[in-house]
Amino acid sequence: MTILAIDNLKGGYSEVDILNSIDLSLSEGEILTVAGTNGAGKSTLAKAIVGLLPRVSGAVRIDGRDILGLPAEDRIGLGIGYVPQVANIFPSLSILENLQVVQGVKDHKARIAELFALFPLLGERRRTRAGSLSGGERQQLAFARALMPRPRLMILDEPTAALSPARVADVFSLIARLPSLGVTVLMVEQRARQALAISDRGCILDGGKVALEGAATTLLADERAAELYLGRGRTEG
Repeated sequence: MTILAIDNLKGGYSEVDILNSIDLSLSEGEILTVAGTNGAGKSTLAKAIVGLLPRVSGAVRIDGRDILGLPAEDRIGLGIGYVPQVANIFPSLSILENLQVVQGVKDHKARIAELFALFPLLGERRRTRAGSLSGGERQQLAFARALMPRPRLMILDEPTAALSPARVADVFSLIARLPSLGVTVLMVEQRARQALAISDRGCILDGGKVALEGAATTLLADERAAELYLGRGRTEG
């Protein structure tokens, strides 16, 4: 079943198009990695899906419904979660308060208890100010915040940015678990090889267009992808 369908998506900032006629789909329960060089349009695509791109045309459909004209808050109500690369927590609030302020959640207390079971470290430190957390702990909290409204689709923008190698492995392990929680994933990621290793499919953008798309295993074995986009033989960390 197709949960996300993108057709002829164009858009960007001011008069400059960053996205150029993108067609892409995502089936329920999949993990899809969107990779590409800097400036290829990866994060811009994520913003277009969640409603944060100021100028956009084409179609973005959730369960067949075109949501392109809806504001970001209404898209969250339709089951879209979003973890941006920066500003994804409230540093002045405690871990618990970061979860309590999320709107549109039925039975906050029960949902927070579920997430503390999923992220036991957060539960143990629930009164800790979020600004004092390590990078990996902040990402756990950002994921927990995005999961609060029980989304069906998660859009992740560079979830491993600025993390140590050990914390990178933790984040990818968490992402790999999301489909078992009923969450489909579209992940924008610079660490393309590691991301594709836990993904079902991959999409590589170049100049705001889809340059390559296919099964993750196929892209990892693709000579052109390795040479141009994935960093042949390069250790990611």
